[in-house]
Amino acid sequence: MSSSLDQRTAPAPEGSRPTPLPRRTRAYALPEVRWALAALGLFLLALPPYLLGGPAWLWGALFAGAYATGGWEPGREGLKALRERTLDVDLLMVVAALGAAAIGQVLDGALLIVIFATSGALEAVATARTADSVRGLLDLAPATATRLLADGAEETVDAGLLAVGDTVLVRPGERIGADGEVVGGASEVDQATITGEPLPVAKETGDEVFAGTVNGTGALRVRVGREPSDSVIARIVRMVEEASRTKAPTQLFIEKVEQRYSVSMVLATLAVFAVPLAFGDDLTSALLRAMTFMIVASPCAVVLSTMPPLLSAIANAGRHGVLAKSAVVMERLGQVDAVALDKTGTLTEGTPRLTDVRPLPGTGLDAGALLRLAASAEHPSEHPLARAVVDAARERGLALAPADAFAATPGRGVTATVEGRRIELGSPARLLPDTHHARVHPHSDTRPAHPDTHAAHPEADHARVHPENDPAPLVRELEEAGSTAVAVLRDGEPVGVLGVADRLRPDAAATVAALTRLTGRAPVLLTGDNERAARRVAGRVGITDVRAGLLPEEKVAAVRAWEAEGRRVLVVGDGVNDAPALAAAHCGVAMGRAGSDLALETADAVVVRDELAAVPAVVALSRAAHRLVVQNLVIAGAFIAVLVAWDLFGTLPLPLGVAGHEGSTVLVGLNGLRLLRSTAWPRPARG
Repeated sequence: MSSSLDQRTAPAPEGSRPTPLPRRTRAYALPEVRWALAALGLFLLALPPYLLGGPAWLWGALFAGAYATGGWEPGREGLKALRERTLDVDLLMVVAALGAAAIGQVLDGALLIVIFATSGALEAVATARTADSVRGLLDLAPATATRLLADGAEETVDAGLLAVGDTVLVRPGERIGADGEVVGGASEVDQATITGEPLPVAKETGDEVFAGTVNGTGALRVRVGREPSDSVIARIVRMVEEASRTKAPTQLFIEKVEQRYSVSMVLATLAVFAVPLAFGDDLTSALLRAMTFMIVASPCAVVLSTMPPLLSAIANAGRHGVLAKSAVVMERLGQVDAVALDKTGTLTEGTPRLTDVRPLPGTGLDAGALLRLAASAEHPSEHPLARAVVDAARERGLALAPADAFAATPGRGVTATVEGRRIELGSPARLLPDTHHARVHPHSDTRPAHPDTHAAHPEADHARVHPENDPAPLVRELEEAGSTAVAVLRDGEPVGVLGVADRLRPDAAATVAALTRLTGRAPVLLTGDNERAARRVAGRVGITDVRAGLLPEEKVAAVRAWEAEGRRVLVVGDGVNDAPALAAAHCGVAMGRAGSDLALETADAVVVRDELAAVPAVVALSRAAHRLVVQNLVIAGAFIAVLVAWDLFGTLPLPLGVAGHEGSTVLVGLNGLRLLRSTAWPRPARG
């Protein structure tokens, strides 16, 4: 990959171990942050002596330091733009701040400087953190792999040196070193980082596997099918980088007219000075009129029309568990008119839970006894479904019995001796003769019920099922309801069926309805999970447009297609596989509690408390902030128009011009702070 982020280690002397690069850039290491902190500190130190009537030399020196430290970076960027014959709002703000100081309004000028310096620092931190996460993503792929030679010998090689056609050995618990095809062995693989599937997927000969995914309890031999630089995980890195680079430059509403306003103000000020002077006015009078014009026409109130509402909205959202990373993000959230949702970890909790315990009649077992037997047998297993069964037993206060002779066969099942009885748990397709389940690939519309379940005794591959005690109807009922069915056998006889499912978030349906009202169209479901599971979840929350079995690049393609149609898409997700789409979208929101580092850093906003209902709430808050921005711009524009007309066609005293200018600035600032109130947070959708 041709990227500055693909170097996981720093150069090291030959023969020594390379030194890992820092995983996270410290905020203080960024010059923008240091300048902004210095400006803020000096500003806060200057406030008490200024407001309490202290010596002018003290607060004057402190304010001067704030001007210098906070105005250095935007002033330098503004001068660069000026050399290219353009005016931008950064330079205009520095000039306005200096102009305010020149007429004695040092506090207002310093406040403008601090606001701009802080905004630039936040943007620099967000950019650096995204780069850190993209760099860290490469560590998902192992640095080395075990390559099998033609004579059967093994050698450890750099995973980046693997070539198409090589065969690698992947031992239990290892990360797979390359995209390829299984040519030997059987196991279950956790590939949530790539497809978002909540459960490990059974793999055997002929199945595709991906670099960076985690092997389970079996050993696999994998034939490399793609160069390391073309693996799915490498393509995710490239897509995040490209989306971050090519995403249209973001600007606040007022910045869209900054160039014309800046040029117009400068030309008008020169005209106000030169024209009266050319018609015989004296120099002092012309200069005073021009100075008054520059003050009343300066964009201080206009800039403060935008920032306080957005910053107040950011603070209010933060109190309610939503972190918007900048004022630009808060503005963009309210512009979305289409929403794409991930399934696992977003609409659902992302963790399998026991949903049903169904003992068969005539077995002498009730639900509690069946669950106790199953949990006792599953207790030694580390499989997610096994943990779901054990957790459910513990929540019900069931005392588990010791399990002896525990054994697990990847892709087949588990068996253990509990209280002298042989207990087996596994997929009905493996343990029951007449359920007719078929093993499928990870992206088809069905899936194996339990990748880690099967009796360890090959001779007991199918149970003896009496017609009057057939578990097949229970299996079909659970699977049609969206659960994964797990058959339980005792001494070779079926005694019950368990249902396990990834539970839907309680506020999912209400959130979908709220987003539909806000955008005028129902959200779309984008998921790497299989079609049947995706449509089941979508049907329960009111989504009709389902795109299932998608790899990360296919999610990005869908988002870009909608953007090309003129839509402004909001993507909500939580996994590594969602990060490229989060970066490519008009606005991306990550679920915070279980979200991957890359998704959290790539997203524009993070739902820290993992409350899905907060997504439509923050969109509505952003729209309220936009309405306040428009109100403030009308107020500021009216003040500027009246004061400018007074100065041009009459005689506006300088003190009155300053008072009107500062009054409008205070008014729009206070109006924007209304969003700090708790009542300004929209009531979240409830299930």
